[in-house]
Amino acid sequence: MNCRAGCGACCIAPSISSPIPGMPDGKPAGVRCVQLDVNNYCLIFGQPERPAVCSAFHAAEYVCGSNTAEALQLIGWLEQSTAVAV
Repeated sequence: MNCRAGCGACCIAPSISSPIPGMPDGKPAGVRCVQLDVNNYCLIFGQPERPAVCSAFHAAEYVCGSNTAEALQLIGWLEQSTAVAV
């Protein structure tokens, strides 16, 4: 599966613990990445400063569903299901 143009769910729903330009401490789940533009495209896609976790993500129907709303829901559920309680 290819990413849906303008989806951006993978840049919003999950937490990212790696530093991101403009977000040196990473980002919490549900927070929009500062590198996501108004059309939901990554501004650092293909750049060396893009976190490895972002580069390693591959769209799949079981993660992304059939639309952006489903992707946000599924990725959010995966985030909550795998979060470590502190």
